Amino acid sequence: MVGVDGSETAEVAACWAAAEAHRRGVPLVLLHACGLPPMTPRARAALPPGYEEALHEFGQAWLRDAEAAAGLEGASVPVEREVRPGAPRDVLTEASEHAGLLVLGSRGLGALRRLALGSVAVAVAAHARCPVVVVPSADALTADGPVVVGVGESPVSDETLAFAFEAAAARNVPLLAVRSWLEDSAYDAWRGLPSREETDEAAAAQEKFLRRGLEGWREKYPQVQVRELSMRASRPAEALLAVAAQAQLIVVGTHGRGRVGGVLLGSTSQAVMHGARCAVAVVAPDASVT
Repeated sequence: MVGVDGSETAEVAACWAAAEAHRRGVPLVLLHACGLPPMTPRARAALPPGYEEALHEFGQAWLRDAEAAAGLEGASVPVEREVRPGAPRDVLTEASEHAGLLVLGSRGLGALRRLALGSVAVAVAAHARCPVVVVPSADALTADGPVVVGVGESPVSDETLAFAFEAAAARNVPLLAVRSWLEDSAYDAWRGLPSREETDEAAAAQEKFLRRGLEGWREKYPQVQVRELSMRASRPAEALLAVAAQAQLIVVGTHGRGRVGGVLLGSTSQAVMHGARCAVAVVAPDASVT
């Protein structure tokens, strides 16, 4: 499923989603949310006749444009076009309940040009019930490097690793597992910089942690070539963005769901979504990975 709003990035997202649907052998749903902004009853009554019907027609036209841009007319991928009433965040989040994957452009028509990532993409990634892929630009369509998955201090969910391994297997590309680490800041402050021997020991421990965490997955996906990168970095996002230029897809997890149902994206997920030039997949611990 891909969200369409008439923006250029939505058409790019449709192209990415079409390739993914073809790869998976599944239908593709092009979805547009057609809703009026909040207004008083008096303001709604003052709308010209046929205004809401016109919005619906605009939505249908944008869906047809996205289908054409993705080269789906007459293609082997079955396509459905849907216009649903409601705010984009709410419509897309609700639709994710029945989707295997939700693909979005990084920003829509309403996003400020200075923002690399739109508020709708962030909100949907935080509330969707399936994995969400954010496609930043047309550059992401030609990327042919490995799939990258971030492995942080907190345990990586099975859903995140399953999505990453499945993506690498389907694309027949290597999987690069990236782990960042840094010595305890209090240790550095009180005793100065660690010695070369201490740094080497810390690096070896991190590499061992990363290797052990992937053992079962290597056995489950023997066809996937797994590469490991343990990098000393101040922030996990720094390590992931350092390899983003050579990746075609970065997969990040979340910290679980909060009390109001949204996932806790965390600074790493948001920084990668903002900074990566390739597609970024956000996978919640309870996401339905297919």
